[in-house]
Amino acid sequence: MKLSIIITVIISAVILQIIGLSLFIFGFFPVKPALSGVSGPESFYFDDGGGSDSVANHTRASMPPHLLKSLYQELSGIHPSFERLILMVIDGLPAEFVLGKDGQPPREDFREAMPYTQALLSNGMATGYHAKAAPPTVTMPRLKAMVSGAIGGFLDVAFNFNTQAMLDDNLLDQFFRIGWKMVMLGDETWLKLFPGLFTRHDGVSSFYVKDTVQVDQNVSRHLENELNRDDWNLLILHYLGLDHVGHIGGRNSILMAPKLKEMDEVVKMIHLSTIQTRDNDQGKTLLVVVSDHGMTENGNHGGSSYEETDSLALFVGLKNDLSDYAASSCNSIYQVDIAPSLALLFGVPIPKNNVGVLISEAFDLLTDDKQLRVLELNSWQLLRLIQAQLPGLSCRNLPSHDGFTDGLASTTVECSGSMEKMLCCLYMNAINLHRSWKSKSLSRSKSRDDYSCTVAAYHQFLKTASEWLSRRVTDKPVGLLAFGIVAMAISSLTLLGLMICMSTEDQPGENQRLCNSITGLHKWSVNEIFLLSVMLILVMSMASSSMVEEEQYIWHFVLSTSHVLFLRKAVQPLAPGSAKSFFKLMKGQTERLDFRISSIILLLISGRILRSWHQGGVNWTYLPDISKWLEQAGVNHVRSIQLASGLLVISLSIFALFLFGSRRKITQLVGFCFLICGFLVLWHLYHNNAFVSASCDAAIQAQIIYAILGIATIGFFVALPWFIPLWFPGTCSKPNVKSTLVTFDGQCIFSLVEFRDSSYLIGLAYIICWCLLQLLLQQPINSMPILLLLVQILSSMLYFSCSGLQHIEVEVALLYYMGMAGHFALGNSNTLATIDVAGAFIGLSSHSMFLSGILMFIITYASPMLFLLSMLMYISVKCTSYLANHQNVDSGHLAKMILGFPCLVPVGLNSILLTSYTVVLLLMRNHLFVWSVFSPKYLYVCATTVCIYVGVFVVAATEIYTCWVLALRRKKQISIR
Repeated sequence: MKLSIIITVIISAVILQIIGLSLFIFGFFPVKPALSGVSGPESFYFDDGGGSDSVANHTRASMPPHLLKSLYQELSGIHPSFERLILMVIDGLPAEFVLGKDGQPPREDFREAMPYTQALLSNGMATGYHAKAAPPTVTMPRLKAMVSGAIGGFLDVAFNFNTQAMLDDNLLDQFFRIGWKMVMLGDETWLKLFPGLFTRHDGVSSFYVKDTVQVDQNVSRHLENELNRDDWNLLILHYLGLDHVGHIGGRNSILMAPKLKEMDEVVKMIHLSTIQTRDNDQGKTLLVVVSDHGMTENGNHGGSSYEETDSLALFVGLKNDLSDYAASSCNSIYQVDIAPSLALLFGVPIPKNNVGVLISEAFDLLTDDKQLRVLELNSWQLLRLIQAQLPGLSCRNLPSHDGFTDGLASTTVECSGSMEKMLCCLYMNAINLHRSWKSKSLSRSKSRDDYSCTVAAYHQFLKTASEWLSRRVTDKPVGLLAFGIVAMAISSLTLLGLMICMSTEDQPGENQRLCNSITGLHKWSVNEIFLLSVMLILVMSMASSSMVEEEQYIWHFVLSTSHVLFLRKAVQPLAPGSAKSFFKLMKGQTERLDFRISSIILLLISGRILRSWHQGGVNWTYLPDISKWLEQAGVNHVRSIQLASGLLVISLSIFALFLFGSRRKITQLVGFCFLICGFLVLWHLYHNNAFVSASCDAAIQAQIIYAILGIATIGFFVALPWFIPLWFPGTCSKPNVKSTLVTFDGQCIFSLVEFRDSSYLIGLAYIICWCLLQLLLQQPINSMPILLLLVQILSSMLYFSCSGLQHIEVEVALLYYMGMAGHFALGNSNTLATIDVAGAFIGLSSHSMFLSGILMFIITYASPMLFLLSMLMYISVKCTSYLANHQNVDSGHLAKMILGFPCLVPVGLNSILLTSYTVVLLLMRNHLFVWSVFSPKYLYVCATTVCIYVGVFVVAATEIYTCWVLALRRKKQISIR
């Protein structure tokens, strides 16, 4: 097969895969559909036939704010319970820090850090709730949920880094329409979501997580002044420091208790100055303390675990008769329930796309008829949303309720059948019981039981409707999804077929292999069979949510088994009774055999340590591991290991240059550059503590290191092929050294020795610079795993240099497996919570979504990219095998066998996994864990695909550039000679 055909097929397959993937993503993760417009006066009465919205909208648009406010109050029949609202958002605060968990109070140190808040709960002056947040648990979609009551699309996790103005109906727009003045202090996300709504504001960036002090002081410095003013109706305070503390040091950070104390002081100041002193004034104030999400043990968030979804909702100012602490702190709601509750408390319509249910305890002081009225309004709003999702649905003509449409029935019917009929049935049960209660109220024959039955019927409808709307999967364009999957399947089959053709085509000593494979006579090796088995195991495991959550076990098993199989192959010459092995040993090949066995043993040992470094996954993270032991030992121990790892990385880089076996000046220059870069990184790590917030000087130092590493990497890539000495027949200093000549159309274009040397030095430069960059960016506890990954690469290269030219595709696949296993060994998982946000801001003096996104990608995919870059060294060691077996080689054959596999195998294997998991995700679209387990995993699969493409492109571009430069130099030298 010609080289041009191979390149064309690969590029076409990759483009087809990208097209198919894009179509599937936009089809499976559409932007959440929402009802257009905003709720108005029509929210306070219900017309099942529709048709009144346009009149109501016109009326609302033509009314000034104060008249619209009066109209709302008149139509609702409920006087607003409060006139002013203070919404205090403590970013990342788990509810259990304040309310405890499972009926137990919070940890003692947390209780002592928030004495005033705990006193409010104990005295019945505040009511707290565990407000369950929906995944993804990141700030922007959670703020949207609290002010609109709507659950956003899953891809809001990506939009979180580029917030746009919120166009859906929400509380802030409703408040603005009735003339409220609003002030915002804190996270600038509010300013991006609601531009132009705030009378005064002072925003701070939410992404620069190294700042835990100034980011909150910037809010509190305005607080006293704002509390003394009376020109606002809504004051939003968004504190980010606690979330930043979590990202840096986790839940158990030494900074956590002081930060909770600081938040408690803010609650105390607000309560004493606005609520307690103005309790009898006409303009009563409600303080609502909420958190957007919780955090895991290591302080991250984004996933769906209890720790991440356990957010807080604390209402201070709602009088209740609860003096029992447990009764005031053990209630559970959904985060979307906050929006309808606040809307009804302040006399504005419930946002159109709300799926939440009002918090009943917030309306306990209302009379019975008013409490039924707020339940009725909430039910009308949800029914409108259901009818929008199910066009043509009308509950008026429900047959089972024809008998009591006169409103005098006081019984309910049992609801069954389809979900549409059940929802209508439950709604009509509640409405008819309410009508019956009203009728009996007029005749003074009502009873408490009638009221309780009506409330229960409303709650049954509201709960069922809310759950159905929350779970409902939006209609997906089946044709678009099918086309996307077909395109990816064709791409995968094309790449797989090309891999098989290349692996069976004209390898040294196996000229008949292709023919034998076609006729079924080819004998597959154990390693090849295992390679196929691994892909089958991975594909089958994708259908299990538990295996997706604990995928790291599969990769560690695959890697360990692969190493054992290679060890078996290495020790085969030592098998007793083998005459062939005896003669090989007598011929002096024992040294090569020792290298191979020692390399595999080193791989097994380092792999076992990496396996034990992080427990990983989702369900077993509480089990002990090496990283937990070191963190418990103290920060100083971790920093010592970090510095020692850096020194060993520098030492290994010099050792790898020594293995190059040359004392040329170019090699010495490369080694000197390694030393300079390495000691700069060590100096930065020694003088800057990664456990506390970084200073401006530290950011500048990191920027300098970024620049030096970047210049060194690009410099090695550009310059090394120009300075590698050229080899000409008769000029070699060692006459017994044979150099294979690479030919094109029968003419020599360059020596394989030159290509080998260039690939080795550039590949080593890529690897060392990448490792030094990771030492700078990764958590300090991950410095030793970075060292062990480098050890694995060098050990693998030592083994592969002695393994000959057979089964190149298996060796490349092993490097791919090592990269994926290392990905999980660094603490990554298939949940968004393990993404290291803190490291993405090292060296940034201000927030930049683009730069922090790149750094986050570099940190997350440190291991896969490292092993992809090692393909350059692999190509070099395989060139050594060609030097030992060939005098001349055609450039097309060289490209297919040496360059083809390192690029094709990773793309092909990833393509199979991507296509398989796409099919799995489509089949699991109605699964309970589709958004919490399978969808986050799919985002990781897509990001891995991007990583593979980037890594393969770098490898291919480097080798093509190297060949072009060497050919150009040789052509010039020959013309001069």
